[in-house]
Amino acid sequence: MKHRDVELLAIGAGPANLALAVALEELAPGGLATGSLVIEQAGTVAWQPGMLLPEAQSQVSFLKDLVTLRNPCSRFSFVNYLHAVGRLSEFINVGSLWPYRIEISDYLAWVADSLSRVRLEYNRRCTAVEPLRDAEGALTGWLTRLADGSTIRSRYLVMGIGRDVHVPEAFAALPARRVVHSTRYVQRIAELPKGVPYRVAVIGGGQSAAEMFDAVQRDLPGCQPTLVMRSIGLKTYENSKFTNELYFPSAVDAFFGARQEARRQILDEMHITNYSGLNPATLDKLYHALYLDRLTGKGRLRVVTMHDVTSAREDSDEVVLELTDRRTGETEELRCDLVLLGTGFVRAMPGLVRGLAGALGLEDVSVNRTYRLAVPGPATAACYLQGVNEATHGIADSLLSMQAVRAWEITADILADRAEGGPRSLAAVPSQAVAVPVPAN
Repeated sequence: MKHRDVELLAIGAGPANLALAVALEELAPGGLATGSLVIEQAGTVAWQPGMLLPEAQSQVSFLKDLVTLRNPCSRFSFVNYLHAVGRLSEFINVGSLWPYRIEISDYLAWVADSLSRVRLEYNRRCTAVEPLRDAEGALTGWLTRLADGSTIRSRYLVMGIGRDVHVPEAFAALPARRVVHSTRYVQRIAELPKGVPYRVAVIGGGQSAAEMFDAVQRDLPGCQPTLVMRSIGLKTYENSKFTNELYFPSAVDAFFGARQEARRQILDEMHITNYSGLNPATLDKLYHALYLDRLTGKGRLRVVTMHDVTSAREDSDEVVLELTDRRTGETEELRCDLVLLGTGFVRAMPGLVRGLAGALGLEDVSVNRTYRLAVPGPATAACYLQGVNEATHGIADSLLSMQAVRAWEITADILADRAEGGPRSLAAVPSQAVAVPVPAN
């Protein structure tokens, strides 16, 4: 077993913590940046690797990269990446604000490789985080345990691990070889033999489900896909310029300071801007594919709306899904060979955060305006949560829109904390903050 100390440990090398690493290099190039470590459980940096489909585009402008909204002159910008790899002229000529998803992923890997002060280590899977206290009970740091048995002690901890994958209960008993969540689509489909006439059920009515419904027709050429959703049909995102202003970093202050009922209204009305919708190009492509399928009489494609999957079981060499019509209550069976889940992520705090909350004796998880976890008693250490604070910081919290400015705010808070020194209490939760209950494990 190995143990080491760092001043700041960031868990996860996704966009959130890469933006933080860049902010540390640019704003705190001395002791804090060189004393910081980012760990990533995978062997490389990739953005949504399970859905790196050839034609998929980002839904966010390239200007909302890891740095531009904080520092437009940064060498870590997406524009500088394009220049470095010799593709700037071609990208300009395409005339789009929205890069391909594979470009964003490559950009993130380029940023990771370009870090010169903050260290980044791969194949480091975190299994638990424990608080460290001195003899008087003051919180002094964090002990992070890794899967290889090693430990890392840090004064500052930043968790940018994303939310846990959501597998609906109806599918929990199915064998893993039968079920593919969207986060593993590319890897799992590549393992399957191509010429088999698979019957494929795709579950969900959002962008991920629609993309898999489209992609599987190419990836498994002889398949017969059925798209099953609870909604009345596929819908486009609501993306007016007025609602898009709620994705501005400047909108966070107004949301954080709003009353609970106002927050709920905003999140409810903004739901269709990010969830359960499709970009217009995907929607148009799917509709044309369905039209041609009907026109030619192939009957290969099927879309089932307003149905719940109420049970799923394996029967001999196939999967049997029970579908319940939300309009009539009647049920029917859908027999298939493979289930693709576009069911998103669990809305609760990730398991690693819940485990830390339990170790701290917290009944709920609360963060302040600068994303700092509220802990009881005096403390000379701090933990920050990235990408899981939609309830307190708004609809854009988990998206690329927020990365650059949020990294700036967290870095500034840490620098201020280091300058102040000495213990202080973080138990008091700001009156505007939301306490998120910690469910039992």
